[in-house]
Amino acid sequence: MTGRTIGNPVSWSAQKLAGMGRGVGHAIDGIGGHQIARPQVNRIELADLRMALREGARDFAALRSDVIFLVALYPVIGFILAVWVLNAGQVHLLFPLVAGFPLIGPAAAVGLYEMSRRREAGLPADWGAALSALGGRVLGPVLMLGLLLLVVFVLWLNTAHAIWAATLGPQTYDSLLVLLRDCLTTQAGREMLILGVATGFLFAVLVLSIGMVSFPMLIDRPVGVPMALATSLAVARANPGATAAWGMIVCGALLLGMIPFFAGLIVVLPILGHATWHLYRRAVTFPDPAAG
Repeated sequence: MTGRTIGNPVSWSAQKLAGMGRGVGHAIDGIGGHQIARPQVNRIELADLRMALREGARDFAALRSDVIFLVALYPVIGFILAVWVLNAGQVHLLFPLVAGFPLIGPAAAVGLYEMSRRREAGLPADWGAALSALGGRVLGPVLMLGLLLLVVFVLWLNTAHAIWAATLGPQTYDSLLVLLRDCLTTQAGREMLILGVATGFLFAVLVLSIGMVSFPMLIDRPVGVPMALATSLAVARANPGATAAWGMIVCGALLLGMIPFFAGLIVVLPILGHATWHLYRRAVTFPDPAAG
């Protein structure tokens, strides 16, 4: 009994360290990927977008309680950031924050893609099963791609701040209404709006192009980050009209979801996340069904 009491902690620690080492190794190895055959990029039409949204709504209806638990943190983070911006006297960053928050949406919906994948395959699709499946080879590439989106989000906020500084700055605002008045009634304010909207559009196009199918693809196949990004860009390039329509749907739905203090995102984000999985399934076909 004494030998087991002394030996077990040492053995247990060694096993845990070895397991962690293997996990880190799988995560790093997954970034490059093992999928050799390049997927086929398909044509998608507006009908495919409607079908993806319908399937996304069905997934949400079937998995509602688990899904809400999984995404509840996303609107909470958005609300906290908005309150912080207002209390810090950075009112001019409120609109860039709200407009730019969808930039990290594809990363926030990773668990939803896995739940849709499992439901489609007839596997248990509760939040616990979804999270447990996001380890090993999936963790590394998903974290790397998520970090990329976070960098883009931070760059957008810094760019928006620079536009404000070059137009209405350095004047600070304690009231959102006063800021809106100056934006609409002064030359500097109108310049800020034009530059901000144009620049925000470019950031949105970038994120839409790199995130349209890349995250679901990483969940589905061991493709690695480079192939996932290249395929997502190829889908956007081959389907400019459908991509633009999807972008407007996503942005419009997310912005509407933010209006009641970000609470609407608890419903909007799951439907869009599940729909993104189904859109990926229509946009990309792999020539080797047995792989992954």
